[in-house]
Amino acid sequence: MLDVTRLRVLVAVARHGSVTAAARALHYAQPSVSHHLARLEAETGSRLVQRAGRGIRLTDAGRMLADRAEEILGRLDAAETELAAHTGLRAGRVRLAAFPSALGTFVPAAAGAFVTAYPSVDLRFLEAEPPEAVRLLRGGEVEVALIFEHPGAPAPDLGGLRHEVLLDEPLHLVAPSDWPGDTLADHRDRPWIGGCERCRGELLRQCAVAGFTPDIRFTTDDYVAVQRLVAAGLGVTTLPGLALAAHRGEGIRTVRLPGPGRRVLVAVHGEPPDPPATAALLTQLKAAA
Repeated sequence: MLDVTRLRVLVAVARHGSVTAAARALHYAQPSVSHHLARLEAETGSRLVQRAGRGIRLTDAGRMLADRAEEILGRLDAAETELAAHTGLRAGRVRLAAFPSALGTFVPAAAGAFVTAYPSVDLRFLEAEPPEAVRLLRGGEVEVALIFEHPGAPAPDLGGLRHEVLLDEPLHLVAPSDWPGDTLADHRDRPWIGGCERCRGELLRQCAVAGFTPDIRFTTDDYVAVQRLVAAGLGVTTLPGLALAAHRGEGIRTVRLPGPGRRVLVAVHGEPPDPPATAALLTQLKAAA
């Protein structure tokens, strides 16, 4: 009987045109792809690939099997999806990595709806900033990752991952309630408070556009602590909309900054269809966001 995993490897090679690209798409080591191809050739008794310059190409037999395998795998995936729908997702597990302000706003609503609909599915969370969330996703430690990116700043490396935008959130200037000034430049001579490394980089970029370098006296990625520091008159900062939606302290004044803010994305592995539990969680996250 033909091995399903090896058929998936053959289909990936047919789609992507090389062992290296197939390994990247499948998140396998390149030698593992070569091993699966060799085993599949031994199982079938046919030569399925051959050298072509520095790469490989499928033989006629390989192309025929890849075409059939694509049909077979599509039917298997559809059967899995239909069976999960029929059984009402009564089992399974899905894990989510998300940054703090997402966990403090729309993720609980999505999780609550998910648990109500699928009480027997094991749903788990990990708090992680975007680089760590992507690492967890690539390593198979979570099935879904919520991340963010700032316009004009280096984005997380999402190569080989499928992702889509959930929402765009504005950035806000946050100052003590009795400090005047509605622009970054109005506070150029004030002390500043920086957030996580990525947010701090965005603050430096925006202040550079405004013509100055902020004097960052305090650094914390705790958005509650940031607001307490601001309320105490220790500095000004910028915060994204989700952080202010999760917690809005007393003694602060906020002004929405012009221009694009922060973009929130959800990322998963591979091509659709997703495993049923993952697909169900994605549906709830999109609705809540």
